[in-house]
Amino acid sequence: MNTEPLAGMPVDNERRQSQRKKFRGKIEIEWGSMILIGTIRDIGPHGLFVELTPPLWVGATFVARVIMNPILQLDCTVRRVEPGRGIAIEFEIPEESGKAQLRDVLADLPPV
Repeated sequence: MNTEPLAGMPVDNERRQSQRKKFRGKIEIEWGSMILIGTIRDIGPHGLFVELTPPLWVGATFVARVIMNPILQLDCTVRRVEPGRGIAIEFEIPEESGKAQLRDVLADLPPV
């Protein structure tokens, strides 16, 4: 079986629908009766990457809080795991005020 890309065909590994931006911050993940603490490496309007050891698995769902003022609550799903590095998370923001807060934060951040 040949796994090489077809000659002349562009290779597109980027599956994100929007640009991520550099962001360093803490996130609290509600996991059962535990609170896991991770570090956010980058963030976009619908996703973020969290350095977390040990990582959760692809498809895991949870509620998380980005530690900022005010705290930003997210409904999250793990979409990709990078062993030894962390997890890529897709999220939804349940409150309109949180959506506006994220837009303001993203406007001030540099691209990845």
